[in-house]
Amino acid sequence: MNHRIEGVGTNRQSLIARKMLTYNKRQFTENMTGRTIAMVCAALLVIVVLSITYFIASKGLSTFFVDGVSISEFLTQVKWDPEGEPALYGVFPFILGSFLVTALAALIAAPLGIGAAIFMTEIFPGFGKKVLKPVIELLVGIPSVVYGYVGLTLLVPFIREQFDVLGFSLLAGGLVLALMILPTITSVATDAIEAVPQDLRNASLALGATRWQTIWNVVLHSSLPGCLTAVVLGMARAFGEALAVQMVIGNTTKLPGSLLDPISTLTSGITLNMGNTIQGTPYNNALWSMALLLLLMSFVFIMILRFLGRKRLVK
Repeated sequence: MNHRIEGVGTNRQSLIARKMLTYNKRQFTENMTGRTIAMVCAALLVIVVLSITYFIASKGLSTFFVDGVSISEFLTQVKWDPEGEPALYGVFPFILGSFLVTALAALIAAPLGIGAAIFMTEIFPGFGKKVLKPVIELLVGIPSVVYGYVGLTLLVPFIREQFDVLGFSLLAGGLVLALMILPTITSVATDAIEAVPQDLRNASLALGATRWQTIWNVVLHSSLPGCLTAVVLGMARAFGEALAVQMVIGNTTKLPGSLLDPISTLTSGITLNMGNTIQGTPYNNALWSMALLLLLMSFVFIMILRFLGRKRLVK
């Protein structure tokens, strides 16, 4: 009898061991499959990014190493006439226009976006989450051509009538871009402010601080890296925007003297001229050099975002 019980116990143990072994093998196979798929996807993503970078860099650097254009003249010269005699490849007006319209859009959209985030999270959270947040998320999905068309039909005529100017201007481009990046800044800033622990607010109020003192000194201070990340994300989108800006800024290579003067940006210069050039010509290579500048600026924005993200984690 004892031998039978011992035999049954041994069989059960061996059965459990076989099941555990089968489960461990299956789990190992699933883990390896998942890791392999993830590594392949990551490697494919790296290959695509490196390929795009190599392609743009090889095209863009041809302006300097094949066509013999000076880098300093390319970046600092104010005259753009690639079809003239001699050809001039000064992209400084495009670079200046890109930075000016991006800075103006950020100056307008950053206070509005962060203020809207504070309103939705600290002032009227119920109304903000139920009404304002869905509306802002809808604005993200509007195509850029719609923003550009609205600026072309409403904003440009308004500026023309009010200031007796052409209407196509740096101001029009900044306002259109500010409207475009406002949802991005608001959404990211809202998430950053919501991530502030409630205990910090309670402690501030318990020490006698008012509601506005708590928001200004505690909430905004704690969420500052996240709010800065929102602004940088908005600037990154504004810097690379082409169609909406192209429709309202005037697209001239002259340096602007005021907010009401027309300008041009790197993106508008590329989109307007790339289709009129022949592949491999100095004119075409110069446009690819402008695209390389845009790519480098994208890398700069990414580095700033990573720096702000690390700073946020440290805090």
